Amino acid sequence: MSLPIAKIRQAFPILRRLIDGHPLAYLDNAATTQKPDGVLDAMNAYYRTQNANAHRGMHPLAEEATDAYEGARGVVQKFLHACHSEEIIFTKSCTEAINLAAKSWGRTNLHPGDRVILTILEHHSNIIPWIQLKEERGIELQWVDIDDDGNLRFDRLERFLHEGNAKLVAITGQSNVLGMQPPLQEIIGRSHAAGARVLVDAAQLVAHHPIDVQKLDCDFLAFSGHKLYGPTGIGVLYGKREFLEHMPPMLGGGGMVQNVTEESFIPLDPPARFEAGTPPIAEAVGLAAAIDWLSQFSWEDIIHHEQQLLVHAGVVLSSIPNLTILGRFPLQPTPYNLPPRTGCLSFTLDNLHPHDLTEILGREGICLRAGHHCAEPLHRRLGFAASTRLSIALYNTPEEINRLPAAIERAREILTGKTADSARAHGRVANYKLQTTH
Repeated sequence: MSLPIAKIRQAFPILRRLIDGHPLAYLDNAATTQKPDGVLDAMNAYYRTQNANAHRGMHPLAEEATDAYEGARGVVQKFLHACHSEEIIFTKSCTEAINLAAKSWGRTNLHPGDRVILTILEHHSNIIPWIQLKEERGIELQWVDIDDDGNLRFDRLERFLHEGNAKLVAITGQSNVLGMQPPLQEIIGRSHAAGARVLVDAAQLVAHHPIDVQKLDCDFLAFSGHKLYGPTGIGVLYGKREFLEHMPPMLGGGGMVQNVTEESFIPLDPPARFEAGTPPIAEAVGLAAAIDWLSQFSWEDIIHHEQQLLVHAGVVLSSIPNLTILGRFPLQPTPYNLPPRTGCLSFTLDNLHPHDLTEILGREGICLRAGHHCAEPLHRRLGFAASTRLSIALYNTPEEINRLPAAIERAREILTGKTADSARAHGRVANYKLQTTH
């Protein structure tokens, strides 16, 4: 059964927007996804009819706000197949969720000489907290490289695990540059066999593939709501209860304490001990609505549609002269449970800086991401300072991707000066100069 794409697109009001008369082709979903009416309506209804502070009152509005907030936690628990709702901690972002694990679990369990294994695929959010911990605690970081096709070097991972003293493997569930999905279950099994815990950065994975934390047996998993068709301002840290119960709070304040004296305090049990201050109630409501909306479609249909779309993008982009797709890109889909790449691909174009290219494409309503995508170590490994990223969602269509060759050719002509007079005559560019510093 295929996805009802036309009906899906109707649920996203922003997709009807025009930019300078051009239909919007939003292909920057790895940065953030657009929000369906169900999410916008749920948050609006909360603020209009239930707005109060959760866990801080006995009146009807406070109780309703608490029920809405905790109900959202239950929705996330079910979505991730977690054992207990107490294993779901709400944060403001995936970045904060990873920092919470590093600052709380890391400070308690990592000591000088202990090793944390990272991969060169990681987003800065899954790098910097561990560098900070290295500087603070004297731990060692080890880096798993990739081969020239973008696949992880399992020989390196195995070597690091068996060298001893590996306490944690912190790994992406899906690269935000290459779209590669490491075989998480195998990596987690090998890591546990070597005595290491595993944290999964699922920010890019969560909208493209089902997650079962019990089946994966990961110890921690983090993601953000805004990349799952939900609002900004909310993230999730899943942690096994056996670890959360022994982790100290990262922040102190109202709502996370059982008792306070002039000299000390006793924190509440998880998850409350990790959620100091007024929580993101409306954002949690929006996240739950996003999950409910997404759950009406089968993962098999989502994966099939997005694989076909990404393969189509690879074929289309490969036809453009002097364009290089980063990493080996298979030009045919594979079975839905064995994706070659998912969600995104990145490319470079000879003599055109990605920032310049995406600025010009944006004027035609085509939204792509330019830069190093908060993954500088990976770009250095690939030999590029920056790239242009195309990233898809279930509402994207082949027709949107088909606009790229002609638009890129127009951008090439403008930026190389071949048709600068013609471009100015049409009001597209006025004295545009190639940017050389970014």
